[in-house]
Order: sequence, then structure tokens, then C-alpha cells
Amino acid sequence: MEFFVKKILVLHTGGTIAMSEDEHGAVAPGAENPLNKFSEAFTDQLDLVVENPFNLPSPHMSPKEMLSLAQRINDAANNNFFGVVITHGTDTLEETAYFLDLTVTSDIPVVVTGAMRSANEIGSDGLHNFQTAILTAASDEAVGKGVLVVMNDEIHTARYVTKTHTTNVATFRTPTFGPIGLVFKHKVRFFEQLLRHTALPIDHVCEQVFLVKAYAGMEPDFLDFLASQATTKGVVIEALGAGNLPPKVLPSLQKLLDQNIPVVLVSRCFNGVAQDVYDYEGGGVQLKKLGVTFCHGLNGQKARIKLLVGLSAGLAGSALKHFVSDAVS
Repeated sequence: MEFFVKKILVLHTGGTIAMSEDEHGAVAPGAENPLNKFSEAFTDQLDLVVENPFNLPSPHMSPKEMLSLAQRINDAANNNFFGVVITHGTDTLEETAYFLDLTVTSDIPVVVTGAMRSANEIGSDGLHNFQTAILTAASDEAVGKGVLVVMNDEIHTARYVTKTHTTNVATFRTPTFGPIGLVFKHKVRFFEQLLRHTALPIDHVCEQVFLVKAYAGMEPDFLDFLASQATTKGVVIEALGAGNLPPKVLPSLQKLLDQNIPVVLVSRCFNGVAQDVYDYEGGGVQLKKLGVTFCHGLNGQKARIKLLVGLSAGLAGSALKHFVSDAVS
């Protein structure tokens, strides 16, 4: 009987997992990604095909690079790859992972991982995270789970995971819900099933989609500026509490809505969802009546990615509102 070796595509994009610390303690990209030398652990078990499309610190990552990754993954799915692993810097890892979750049209396992400590630091976590990401991408149980983030032996959904600490190796957490699986020494185990969604294939990314954070005494100036720009395509606001804004910004908000610029609301709170609960000036009830879209269960950066993908796919009006607000898409 012929033995089937699963083919896994590895896409290295840079980040701390690909960096080294110099003699002064500064961490920066090097000429060679240290992970390119790692393959022995899976010899005769998996066929690892390694590509290095970028070598970028994650603050340099943009939707343009995210789109090229999605296109490469969709191509791989049509060429007999069983799964994909992406190594990535942690600062924007959750945004890239969620972008891919919304735009990769195949059910093959896609796993994003990174590191909090560079390759030559004591206690470096990159190699271990890379190994567990490969194990997850090769798991039959990972098929159809959407894009996953694997760090520190935990498996999280791209939809809800977020970076919670600047330096801790256990930084990636899923508020409210927790991880959907764990990676043991040589085994992947899932405990939860993510509700599936429909991906939107896009061939370009819409720019000029902005993220604004609400605060006590918030002035309307920035929203006025966005309303005055002909290039503004959409605005996401991290609102106060359950989904409320200072009354002073309401006229500026109305200007955006009058120009058919979609305004999406999430909560700035770490846990919970934005809802139209309070019926006072600037409260969620009034905001919803004005035409603001409440996005349920996502943080600000994820909601921005979702709005950007929806706009890039040509959605508008009620179709865009449903796509952005629906927590399972």
C-alpha cells in the first residue's frame, strides 16, 4: 500500500520569529530566517514546501500583503496541499489571520503562528510554536475549522483571538470563549467547533477605512475631518461600554452617515459585545436609529478588517450591514 505524505506549504513573512537579538539586546531581521533550517522533525512524515514571500516586521504588514497571502493559499488548495502554516510578527498577527479567515475560500487547514522571543534569546518560543503549528496544519481535525492561530500550545480561532500582553509568551488569548483546542507533545486535540462562515473572494483591497477610539470628553474634530475627505470609505468606532458615544460627536457622525459612509460600532471593552442597550443621547438605541452598524463580538481592529473586506468585495447597503454585524460570518 502506498503511504500518503501530506504536503504542507510554509509561508514565512518575518516578525520576531524570524529575528535575532544582537550584542546590545536589539532585535531586528537578519539576512537569513533561522526557521529555514528547521525540517528534521518531520522528515518522512510531511512534505514541507517552504517559501519566504516577505521578511517584514509585523507593523509593516498591510492588507496588500495579506491579500497576496490569501491568493497564494487559494492557489495551494488547488494544487494538492493539505494545509498551510504562516509565520508572522505578533503585533498584527490577529489582523492578518482574520483577513485570511474572511478571504480564503478553501477548507484546508491554515495556521498562523509567531514568537514573542527571537531565535537566539533564552527561552525562545519560535521553534516550538512553529512545530505545533505544523502539527495542527497536518491534522485531519483542523479541516474546515477556518484560519487558526497556534501559540503556546493553544489553538485559537482567527475570529476572536487577540494579543493581550506586550512581552508574555502566553499573550494570545480568546476573551469570553477561550481556545478551541490544545497541542500536546505529538497530538492535536480540538474541544470546540467554530461556527462556519462564507469567505468572500476579493482581488483588491479597499483603502481609507479608519479605526477611531472613543474616550471621555471626545471631540468631534477627527470625525469631521473624515467626513470632509472624499476618499473616506468607512469608519469603525470603538465605543464606550455596551456601545455608547459622547453626545458632542453625534453631528459629525450624522455627516458620515448622510454621505453613505458606513459607520461600524464595537465596544472598547476587552470582553462582551456592543449592543443598543441605553436609550439616552449618544446611547446605543439612538446610534442604531441613526444607522450605525453594531458589530457583535469583534474588537476594533478585527471589525475594521471585516468592513474592509466587505467593501473590497463590493458589498453595500443592507448586504454590507448584514455581513459586518453577523457574528458568525
